[in-house]
Amino acid sequence: MSQNLSSEPKRVFSGVQPTGQLHLGNYLGAIKKFVDLQHQHQCLFCVVDLHAITVPQERAMLAANSREIAAAFLAAGIDPDKAIVFVQSSVPAHAELAWILNCTARMGWLERMTQFKDKAGKDKERASVGLFAYPVLQAADILAYRATHVPVGEDQKQHLELSRDIAERFNRDYEAPGFFPSPEPLIQGPGARIMSLKNGSVKMSKSDPSDLSRINMNDSAEQITRKIKKARTDPDGIPSEVEGLEGRDGAKNLIGIYAALDEISVQDVLTEFAGQGWGQFKPALAELAVAKLSPVSEEFTRLMNDTRALDKVLQDGAERAHAISEPIMAEVRKYIGFWKG
Repeated sequence: MSQNLSSEPKRVFSGVQPTGQLHLGNYLGAIKKFVDLQHQHQCLFCVVDLHAITVPQERAMLAANSREIAAAFLAAGIDPDKAIVFVQSSVPAHAELAWILNCTARMGWLERMTQFKDKAGKDKERASVGLFAYPVLQAADILAYRATHVPVGEDQKQHLELSRDIAERFNRDYEAPGFFPSPEPLIQGPGARIMSLKNGSVKMSKSDPSDLSRINMNDSAEQITRKIKKARTDPDGIPSEVEGLEGRDGAKNLIGIYAALDEISVQDVLTEFAGQGWGQFKPALAELAVAKLSPVSEEFTRLMNDTRALDKVLQDGAERAHAISEPIMAEVRKYIGFWKG
């Protein structure tokens, strides 16, 4: 029934939640990486709004936040003629396959997921079923397109392993050998983990109460410069070797941001600035950040002011995604034995 996966090109799937106020960590950690991938593989980049509602959302903001993610994709350089850009809820396969895979996955598998424990905290009995089961929806996101590769950071490796387990279990339970692939990770390089400008031991986050902790996608040149100037470092200067950054979270973060923005290694940054103080380095970092981010910010603002064009991209993307997923779902239904009138 199924096509031979070995004859298919690599297909990459990744999604970003529409939680609003994108920042430098989102850009360097994920979106910038997508731009390169679109030239190498068939790519689907999804705004995962079904994932967003595992926790309460403002009804009036959800669609606007989805557009914001799509605008960031395009402003960063994703070409909708090359990659498929769409919103998760606009393609029925995600929700349908998630339910089917909920009946394939096992409670014990989900109970081992560390992110649920982190997000639910001590009050897990009051957490939504969706928050508990959302790793299964992640599996459905990937498998609905029989994606072969997924860009992941360290915090998502466990969920990708679960997707592989679910794919293998479905293939075995429904006597469908090789139907769903075991998706492979695409491990991201430098810049995959951007930390807070105020506390280099925690990830940059929109939920941090201090706006000085992050550089937002729509920050002005003046705001970027001010935030980098105020970023926490330490009294020591810049070392000549990577080992000299050990135990220096703030310093390591700023050096890593420079490396990611300039697309060079951390060691190259250290070689250039070794022995200098932060009073010399921070202006150089601010200048680089403004040069790299200002064109993205300007295009992002333009796109957010042209919602009709943005919605057209998302509608076209949904149609293309549906064209891939629906034949796969038709085979899934046959394997299960659902009635077809």
